[in-house]
Amino acid sequence: MSYRQIPILLLQAANLCSGLGNAMVTIAIPWLVMERLGSATLAGLVLAAASLPPLFIAPVSGWMVDHIGRRAVSIGSDILSASSVLAIPVVSLFFGLTPMTVFLLAVVGALFDPAGYTARKALLTDTARATGMDQQRLNGIHEGTFGVAWIAGPALAAWLIAGFGAVSPFWAAAALFLVSACCIGLLRVGDLGLEARARGEADTATGGAGLMRGFVVLWQDRLLRTLTLALVVIATIYLPTESIVLTAYFEDLGEPASMGIVISTLSAGATLGAFGYGWLSARLSRRAMLRMTLVGTAASILPMALLPPLPWLATAAFFLGFFWGPLNPLVTTLIQQRVPADQQGRVYGAQMSAFYAVPPLGMVAAGYSVERWGVADTYLALAIALVVTALAAGLSRPLRREL
Repeated sequence: MSYRQIPILLLQAANLCSGLGNAMVTIAIPWLVMERLGSATLAGLVLAAASLPPLFIAPVSGWMVDHIGRRAVSIGSDILSASSVLAIPVVSLFFGLTPMTVFLLAVVGALFDPAGYTARKALLTDTARATGMDQQRLNGIHEGTFGVAWIAGPALAAWLIAGFGAVSPFWAAAALFLVSACCIGLLRVGDLGLEARARGEADTATGGAGLMRGFVVLWQDRLLRTLTLALVVIATIYLPTESIVLTAYFEDLGEPASMGIVISTLSAGATLGAFGYGWLSARLSRRAMLRMTLVGTAASILPMALLPPLPWLATAAFFLGFFWGPLNPLVTTLIQQRVPADQQGRVYGAQMSAFYAVPPLGMVAAGYSVERWGVADTYLALAIALVVTALAAGLSRPLRREL
């Protein structure tokens, strides 16, 4: 890697460290709760509560990225994340954990993640400009690196818990957040959003209108609106298959290791698909790529819904992840090209808020369906709904005409 490409290394190092930290904490919190407080129900409630802050804070995070600056928000978010993560072992050591303290610390910690994630994504355009790297290739590298973090993070947390105790992942995660902050501190690229504001070319909306600008931009752009709605619906249908349906299936079989194999192969496929986005974008039109991903996703989930033997189930899961992998960098590329630089943070924040708001409803519905009609019928119904949604999205007029 040449000297000119050092910003890419710094941004992706921050992306990897922050992702590892978040993934480790996601495993460490429920483990600590069950070990110290002996309550699986409380562990579930804590994780559920931690998923709520991003729903409301994401639009504010986007506004901060556009108005304060991408580097500043990323650094501040990581430092605050490190502090909130450190608070858990410190409170446990000196005061002891109670259900209320765990609940509050988990919620506070979740407040800072959306800002850092949004800021690093917004920094992609600045980094590509500074280094001369193809924007689409960098988008794929960014999403693939984030996927690697979420594959390795849980395994690293489990290793630390086994070797050094339940609080050790929190110390490691805090250190990773601080490394991420240092990497962005060393990153020397411009800020297209702040540059637009300095030239007087930025959006002038203030107050509530400024905070809601990301939602307005998404709604007014037919292509981004249609694509975002389609992905939210697909996520609402798909996520329960991973978190509810497959969990119930393998729990009934008493095979948690098999569940781990399926989820790991799916994650590996998604990571490879994201890394391959740059290569695909140079060879396929965006319309062809989108249709390939939607059709491939639909074709992969159908055999999974039939609950075949583990080797076939894991193979189908790999291809499901592989075809889904390029979608995130594709959406990121479209936002970079269709949204003014000073509004991109708020658009990313609006999308994140939508993705946090709707899919949990699908999980509730899937849980009810599994209890009432069983795993097999629920999985097949969800798979058919996903196929219909994916095909309808691929044939929709905005995606056909504007991609």
